[in-house]
Amino acid sequence: MRDFQPVQVESLLSRIPLFEGLSPDELARMAKGVHEVRLTKGDMLFRHGDACTGFHVLVYGQIKLALSSAQGTDKVVEIIQPGQSFGEAIMFMEKPYFVFAQALSDSLVLHVSRAAIYQELQNDHAFVRKMMAGMAMRMHQLMTDVEAYSLHSGTQRVIHFLMHELPESQWGAENVALELSSNKGVIASRLNLTQEHFSRILHDLSSLGLIIVEGKRIRIPSVPKLQKHQPA
Repeated sequence: MRDFQPVQVESLLSRIPLFEGLSPDELARMAKGVHEVRLTKGDMLFRHGDACTGFHVLVYGQIKLALSSAQGTDKVVEIIQPGQSFGEAIMFMEKPYFVFAQALSDSLVLHVSRAAIYQELQNDHAFVRKMMAGMAMRMHQLMTDVEAYSLHSGTQRVIHFLMHELPESQWGAENVALELSSNKGVIASRLNLTQEHFSRILHDLSSLGLIIVEGKRIRIPSVPKLQKHQPA
């Protein structure tokens, strides 16, 4: 881990949604508490039980947050995409990490120290609201996940995932294509499915003509038809 040059950090921070609206002076102050972490695919950012000294923002790449079971399998809790922050709640609780974070592709992560955040929270009420809103959205997503695992079939979960991968502007479109953001094993774990079950659902949807699977690329002949599909 090494420091960015200040001008680089400030430029990167200014493009992250959480830090939008901060003045140049505020960005410069925040940059003093930021370090970069460059990861290659498969590298661990932190492990279960590690001390949390701040939170992270993903600049580029992809990070999975996951739990390890006694059987050695991973349960993916979340897949972090560029621009997202993570670890805020644990930072405020001052508890060790209860998940591990691993790079799914070459990634650049910013670590923002707890001290820098606490200083900014004292100075900027708008920043407080942004952080609270971000954590509230994360909690809402977790509750949505619990609802899906409890009440929705595996097929419904997969369709919802595919819809989420598409921009809303394409939800009424015909003949669209998307690239799966992660490998099928990671996505299956994120949806609380086995990889075999996930592959079987894709096969069933393909047999119905609702999707066409081409490796990591999935073509959808009619997005509205896929969205309306109710499994028997």
